Amino acid sequence: MTETLRQTWYMTGRRLTPMLRQPAFLLITLVQPVVWLFLFGALFRKVVELPGFGGGNYLDYLVPGVVAMSALSGAMWAGMGTLEEIERGTLNRFLTTPVSRSALMNANVVQQGVSTTVQSVLIVLLGKAGGATYPGGVGGLAVLVVASVLLGTCVGAASNALGMLVRQRESIIGINTFLLLPMTFLSSAFMKPALMPSWMRHIADVNPLDWALVAGRSAMSAAPDWGLVLGRGGALLLAATVAVWLSTRTFRAYQRSV
Repeated sequence: MTETLRQTWYMTGRRLTPMLRQPAFLLITLVQPVVWLFLFGALFRKVVELPGFGGGNYLDYLVPGVVAMSALSGAMWAGMGTLEEIERGTLNRFLTTPVSRSALMNANVVQQGVSTTVQSVLIVLLGKAGGATYPGGVGGLAVLVVASVLLGTCVGAASNALGMLVRQRESIIGINTFLLLPMTFLSSAFMKPALMPSWMRHIADVNPLDWALVAGRSAMSAAPDWGLVLGRGGALLLAATVAVWLSTRTFRAYQRSV
């Protein structure tokens, strides 16, 4: 177990090194969240006045949505990294070494979790600078980050499995493009569920993105519903576990094919 952890740490460091060498890439990934936060925040700031929304500051409502959406959009492209390693032959070379197969797959999950955590914290700080308030304090923010990491793990593991299965960039791009906007808008990212059509609310109930949003927003409120937080968080944890298992099975199938 200790050796597997050591190898996982090494493989994770290998994946994080390019990010550390190109810090400008991190700033580029924040462009879209900044657009969501400040342009969408300004455009829709008066929706809090609609009956049923509940009033308040729209930026307070939007920040958890941007954090979760960023985790989703970033994790969806994890499969492209896996496909690139397959095309370069890097993955196959690792298969000829004694490195643990679990370490090879776990490194993807850990690297995705680290990236999501850093990005989530930066978005929260940007929201604070823009005037957002967080009544739930540090504990509520921690729940939001954990929920986003679980969401990123779930989607990232599924994306890795997809990359090993289809092995075509066009297919990954097409599937991601097809799923990203529906998952975003069929959630409570921008609008309170009470103001959404009933059919959209029903779809949102089974949308992992919405699970992260509900858990994060509830924990960040002045009076958190911890039953709701645990329920949605548990669903995310289960989904992430299944996705990692599926990714591992797919990796073993790929290993047998080479």
